Parts: sequence; C-alpha cells; structure tokens
Amino acid sequence: MSGGGYNPYENMLSIVGNAAERLGYQQCEYEAIKYPERELKVSIPVYMDDGRLQVFEGYRIQHSTSRGPAKGGIRFHPAVNLDEVKALAAWMTFKCAVVNIPYGGAKGGIVCDPSRLSERELRHLTRRFTAMIAPMIGPEQDIPAPDVGTNANIMGWIMDTYSMLKGHCVPGVVTGKPVEIGGALGRGEATGRGVMLTTLNILRELKIPVKGTTALVQGMGNVGSTAAKLLHREGVKITGVSDVSGGVFAEEGLDIPDVVRYLRAKKGNLLSGYESAKVRHITNEELLAAKADILIPAALENQIHKGNAKSVQAKVIVEGANGPTTLDADEILQEKGVVVVPDILANAGGVVVSYFEWVQNIQSLYWTEEYVNEHLKQIMDQSFESVVQIAKENGVSLRMGAYLIAVKRVVEAKKLRGVWP
Repeated sequence: MSGGGYNPYENMLSIVGNAAERLGYQQCEYEAIKYPERELKVSIPVYMDDGRLQVFEGYRIQHSTSRGPAKGGIRFHPAVNLDEVKALAAWMTFKCAVVNIPYGGAKGGIVCDPSRLSERELRHLTRRFTAMIAPMIGPEQDIPAPDVGTNANIMGWIMDTYSMLKGHCVPGVVTGKPVEIGGALGRGEATGRGVMLTTLNILRELKIPVKGTTALVQGMGNVGSTAAKLLHREGVKITGVSDVSGGVFAEEGLDIPDVVRYLRAKKGNLLSGYESAKVRHITNEELLAAKADILIPAALENQIHKGNAKSVQAKVIVEGANGPTTLDADEILQEKGVVVVPDILANAGGVVVSYFEWVQNIQSLYWTEEYVNEHLKQIMDQSFESVVQIAKENGVSLRMGAYLIAVKRVVEAKKLRGVWP
C-alpha cells in the first residue's frame, strides 16, 4: 500500500530548499536545481502478439548535468508518471553527489506492466523506446540503467539498439547490462550490497551488535532480496519479508536462502505461495508495523506515510527504495526517535558500481568482482562517515546531513560553471 496523494517531486523540493537555506544560499544560487534540465515524453507504438497496435507512454528526464553526464535507471511499471520520474531524476542528482561520483541525475520510465508482456512485446517496446530517446542518451550525455521492472537483458537490448543506430558497438551507453557484453562483475548485487554495508555502518555507529539484530525487508526484488541475503549471512536475523502479494514472518528468523530460492525458482513465484513451518503470512502494512530493530523499505516510494508512520516499531530505517518515506512521515519518525538512513546514501551502491562499469567500458578495462566490491565498500563507508559527521556538526537528521553535502556539491558546481550564455 502506498501513501496515495503524495507528490514525491514536491517532497524533494521541500528538502532541497531546506538544505540550501541551512547552507546559507540565496534563492538565485539554487533556483536552477529546482527544475529538470530536459523532459521528454514519448508515445511508443508496439504491435502486440495478437496483432493489435498498442501505444505506450514513456519518459526520459534529465534533472542535472552540472557535475557530469546524467545517470539514472529506466522503470517499467503501471504507476509510472511524470512527477515520479522527475523526483527519481532529482534524487539521482543528489545520490551521485553524496557519494561524490562525477554524474548528474536522470530517470526514465514506461507506463506498462512487464509481467503481462511476452518477451517479443517487451523487446519491441524497449527497442522502440530506445530509438525515441536516442538523441538524449549516450556515454557522454546520459547513461541509463536498470530500475523497477527492468533488468540486465533489457539493458542489453538498449545497448544493441543504440549501437545499431550509431553503426558501431557502444557498450558505455548503459550500465547494468549482462557481463558478456560489457557489464561489470558485482553490478547485479551492488544496490543490495550497498544497503547491507550501510546497515552494518549504522549498527556500528549506534553500537548495536550485528549478530541477532532483527530486521524486516519490504520488497523482495533485486535490492531487497540481495540485502536480505547478505545481512542474513552477516548474522542479522531477518524476521519478515514482503513483496507485492504480501509478506511472511517468523519470530525466530526466516530461512532467507530458502525464501530467495523459492522466489527465483519460477517466474511468477510470489511470497503468497511460500510455505514453511513456523512461518505466518502477513500484509505489507503489518510488516511495516512489526516489531524489529531495523526496517528496510526496498519497494516503491511513499510506503511510509502520515497514515502509518506512528505504527512503525523499528528503531532504525535504512531506505533501500527511492523515496519510501514521505516528508510528514519523516517528521513523525524523528519525533519518535527513529533513526532514518536516507535513500540517497543507503541505496547508492547501484550507481557507484554503474560508475565502475562505465569507466571500464569507456577505457576498455576489466575489473574483478573482488576489486569492484572492495572499492564499493570504500566509497559507501567514506560517504556514510561524511554524512554522520555533518549531521552531528549541524544537529540535524542523517537525511538532512546527506542533503547538506549533496546540495552544496551540486550548487557549487553550477556556480563554478555559471549560467550560459
């Protein structure tokens, strides 16, 4: 259940404005970052398997290129809309800034349900969409990546389509593609691994022992399942997980490897069909309100809102999804003393390793998975320490600490470059 009626872009603007004022900026100094640089809306005609011609709606939005090429995923989901994509693009700008990689922010999306499309329909939809946004993307302009409803195979189709249009292979146009055609080792697990590293960092900061700490994970897609698996391996007791069909809960801890095996065994497997001794089925709302030390919302935005924030019992929230907590919910959680590690820090592992993949592509290099994971850990650890330090110095939340760093880096880059002409 989402907090319907909330506008994620308005949420983002409010936080950015607050951070800019705290940093002492005049409105004219940060006014430009309130608006995306480019917005493209496209109509995508596709012949379906039954012969019908169906037209899908798609978007590609570049929020900022002040610090480098735009970077951001492509989402295939029925709820995709302009405000959501604008917010996601802006979050990417600040996410890249908080971990200090040389990218701006972008995002794309198509209004569709990929689970209802055949492979042929999905491929044709992807290729036509790529052709329509091709003037905006490229390794030096804007580099897409996977997001909700997309995967490595879809990135491979985008890379091939763009390469065919250019007349030569351009692996650096996307990240998150299959390793066999230029993808980075470790990219598939990178976002979830980053969430795991951030969770361990906040436990260390709060002096909470890792072993036996209880955690709930909302969303068992790529990010949630990876975070759950890696945290389970570290000794965290995952007591509840959920997906679109609902959740499962076990007081003594779930067998996470078994849950993940079940979900990946067959396309269409959902937690509503998972059965095991001592496991009970719960709703997504019940999962968010269950008792645990840590809650990791790793589904969609606006999941924790004014209507349910008071019922959250977790002491710590680590945001695996983009924008899972609304502004008013954030205030409620702060009053309750809940520590929230923000999305632009917690789930930045994916874009960090996307950066590694892009660097390898444009320089024709090859890195080992160990090298990738080691450098991911370095960046996530350094970024976490910087956010904690500035939050303590200013007496603000970790979210505001992250935005103080990110907004300053983006505004300063814009000031140094100036307004053209």
